[in-house]
Amino acid sequence: MIIRLMLAALASISGSAALGADIHVMTGGAPKEVLAVLTPQFEQQTGHKVHFTYIVIAAMQQKLAAGERPDMVLMPVPAIDARVKDGILRGDARAALGTVRIGLVVRKGAAAPDISTPEHFKKGVLDARSMVHSNPAATPSGAHLAKVWEQLGIADAMKPKLTFRNALDGGAESVMNGEAEIGLYPLSEVIAERGITVVGLIPQEVQLNTVYGAAVLTANAAPEPAIAFVKFLAAPANARRWKDGGFEPANVK
Repeated sequence: MIIRLMLAALASISGSAALGADIHVMTGGAPKEVLAVLTPQFEQQTGHKVHFTYIVIAAMQQKLAAGERPDMVLMPVPAIDARVKDGILRGDARAALGTVRIGLVVRKGAAAPDISTPEHFKKGVLDARSMVHSNPAATPSGAHLAKVWEQLGIADAMKPKLTFRNALDGGAESVMNGEAEIGLYPLSEVIAERGITVVGLIPQEVQLNTVYGAAVLTANAAPEPAIAFVKFLAAPANARRWKDGGFEPANVK
């Protein structure tokens, strides 16, 4: 009798463990703070365990093209659309999560430049002794800002004062410790950093509106847990978490 009870208990434990799955997610850095809040809730509700690889978008694209196959990805929606077209991502297991825009940050306590108009923004970055933003070859925001300097006619003036450092590689810290006077990053990547002040979003005329989304890979042989995570992240009940993390509504399907 005791043996039968022990076997039944072991079977129950094994069955419970089988309900939980490991979900491997490759993501850019923009949603990191929101994921840190929402993921434990999802894991507690479902018994699944989510494992993240944070990586710049260019490197993620390269890894996917080379055949690396996580269960799902979080990346800008245009990149998701392209991977749906080439068959890497499922078009029926995706969701838009939110729009993130570029903000300007300074060291806490430092004077904040006026960035209320494109002309004031231009003067502010020209007056700064040093500045940091993401690598144009690695991230959408870095590539966009490189175009902005050309658009404003100040690309040559920016070169000696500009350092490229992705947010995932310590970009905010370089502002915090005084290495750079100004930092320019997607708001979600710096909104929770201590030791810096978010001055505000850069003017809409030079702004980048990046819609982030999530999608499940076509090669995922057991996609249900990943699909559940996509739906959880996009649930209306979690919209406030995205807002608090620096995102605005995505306004796309």
